[in-house]
Amino acid sequence: MKKSLLLYLAITHLVFSIGAAEITITEAAGWLESAYLIWEPLADADSYNVYYSGEGEVNKKIDDYLIRDYGSYFRADIPGIKPGSYSIKVAAVVKGTESATAQTGSLTVSAFDRSGFAFANGRVPGAYKADGRPKDGAVILYITEANKNIVSMNVTGANSNPCVGLQEILDGFKKGNDVRPLIVRFVGQITDFSYMLNGDIVIENKNNANSYITLEGVGNDAVADGWGIRIKNAANIEIRNIATMNCDSGEGDNIGLQQNNDHVWVHHCDFFYGHAGSDGDQAKGDGALDVKGSRYITLSYNHFWDTGKSNLLGLGESLSDPGLYITYHHNWYDHSDSRHPRVRYYSTHVYNNFYDGIAKYGIGATEGASVFVEGNYFRKCKYPMLISLQGSDISGGGGGTFSGEDGGIIKAFNNHIEGAQRFVPYGDAGFANSNTQFDAYVVNNRNDKVPSSLITLQGGHRYNNFDTDVSLMYSYSLQSPEEAKATVMQFAGRMFGGDFSWTFNNELDDSSYDVKPALKAALTSYSTTLVAVQGETANSEPGDGEPGSGEPGEVVEGDMLHNFTLSGLNSTFYNFTGNLSDSKGTVTYNSLTMNICLKIESSTSIKFTLERPATVTLVFNDGFSGKIKFNGTDYNISGGVLQVTLEAGSHEILKNSTANLYYISAVYDSPVGMDKTDDSESVYVYPNPVSESLHLSSYDGVEKVEIYSISGVLIKSVKANSAGIDLSNLNTGSYLVLIHKQGEIVEQIVIKK
Repeated sequence: MKKSLLLYLAITHLVFSIGAAEITITEAAGWLESAYLIWEPLADADSYNVYYSGEGEVNKKIDDYLIRDYGSYFRADIPGIKPGSYSIKVAAVVKGTESATAQTGSLTVSAFDRSGFAFANGRVPGAYKADGRPKDGAVILYITEANKNIVSMNVTGANSNPCVGLQEILDGFKKGNDVRPLIVRFVGQITDFSYMLNGDIVIENKNNANSYITLEGVGNDAVADGWGIRIKNAANIEIRNIATMNCDSGEGDNIGLQQNNDHVWVHHCDFFYGHAGSDGDQAKGDGALDVKGSRYITLSYNHFWDTGKSNLLGLGESLSDPGLYITYHHNWYDHSDSRHPRVRYYSTHVYNNFYDGIAKYGIGATEGASVFVEGNYFRKCKYPMLISLQGSDISGGGGGTFSGEDGGIIKAFNNHIEGAQRFVPYGDAGFANSNTQFDAYVVNNRNDKVPSSLITLQGGHRYNNFDTDVSLMYSYSLQSPEEAKATVMQFAGRMFGGDFSWTFNNELDDSSYDVKPALKAALTSYSTTLVAVQGETANSEPGDGEPGSGEPGEVVEGDMLHNFTLSGLNSTFYNFTGNLSDSKGTVTYNSLTMNICLKIESSTSIKFTLERPATVTLVFNDGFSGKIKFNGTDYNISGGVLQVTLEAGSHEILKNSTANLYYISAVYDSPVGMDKTDDSESVYVYPNPVSESLHLSSYDGVEKVEIYSISGVLIKSVKANSAGIDLSNLNTGSYLVLIHKQGEIVEQIVIKK
């Protein structure tokens, strides 16, 4: 800690001893079945408690995982509440006692728009009730970058219990025997898990009609970075408030409804570039949100950011398959290229979406699909609607703009179209042969039917008029195209637009479908500003130094030890630029088993600043030999481990040889007046591995003992005594122990059994 910081803390403690501290709330608002607040941290707060009141709840305390430290501010989110009016109170906790408090005024919480085919047959997909609250008996699971591979729970019918890691937990639900509603909440930026299925997190529940699963992001910055979400053989699934970017899964879809699903609702998600696929039209990734072999689906209020192939619908079904009904509404197709959606077989309702600078085409119908398109706003969409092998699809010659398959029929009502290159309504006198070479059958009234005499030029398919069947259609509030555009721009995507912003240049981007290098670079280098999650230190004893007890954003020595398997690219000490991989092998070092590495490539950079001289250790694949650059100077790596002594100041590590980095640490050398050692001659801990209590070989001169997770989160800080240090409440794994003695700090790794 810098002397100036010590002085600052001393001054603030003096001020607080004279007058009571005050919490300053800087921002608070209600959103859709959720609310949040932001406040300035207090220097003497060990942690915070947050409560909400309203709609029958009085001072209900929220989970610690919903309270996060962003360095210069703290934020708490409250998902899963009924629409209505609420107030939120935050209280600082100092040495186990609530001290300063602050409370918001009245905040208005609105309801999600639960319209569409996903809600057919009385279903409410996901683990929330129709009023926004968790279903009775729901289990809530929090996933953070630090706990993603070690979170555990017992699942009825699982092959073995406890199930450890998110995918193993979801594997437990695969047989459909556990019917507890499951809510999985993602907190912050989550990179690849150590166990996935071909690069995806996969949801299954054997289509159990009594099983309900929701995957959701907390707040405005939940990101699935590098991995996809796949749904198959599943019923009653909801995915909401998550951003997906840099997807590099084997299936290739950011989110994919792969096969045999029913009653699925995906809404308020952000879709960004994935990794380039093998085909020429996959430079931006494969599908953003694709649906195959699924029944009764709603995809709504999603934001597609320059996606290439946005919404494929149908592959391998037939027109005789039952239940092929799907709704797309209030989605923002923001300079995306094609497939909005591209439909085979399905009866598809597309309403109140905003098509905003579409370089290729909007909606495409093939293979006998019936598509009802109403109340949409098309701005500079090259071809708003296409039927394969007729109309605008073949106006330029050749075998079709987007497909060589049999056609489907599009019925259109009350759409706003501006700046299109070509759109041909049926029977429009302005176009030759428009009775056969048309793009859509445009009606004057919503309930007008398409006559059975109207057939596609290729395949002779008819429109099935599903949209006028009162026994099939649902109730919904249709907006005018102009109203829909405003609603979409306000509510599509994550909470209040999410934490990633980008401004498109309409003059260039409306007609371009190339990858935008600057946008690609921004997504590749995206890194959360999240510093700590209070729930990860909730088991610490009050006042023992969990996040919030010191200067916000302060880097402690545990932060200087970084394990990519546990912490990904998230660090309060290092600034990482580069790509992670889980396919480069497994490395064991200091009792740590690691299988995720930072790929040392031309684009990779590691930056950090040392306050005083330190020894930096890099761990690569076992036996690896090569070179790496520290501040422009090459250093030889031998046997997979490199140790370099560096002076105080700013440093950068860059590529020389291609390599895989699994672990990096910086350990300060002895400062003036203090001897620092990592050997065990002075004092050591036992037993190791430990089950419950950890003891010291000597307590002489020991001032305190700190326990850190390997990812650098301070878990416990205690005054040492012969009774030992209770570790019984810690999860199985490895931990860093710092023993503070007079004149030295001893470091040891312990294994908790």
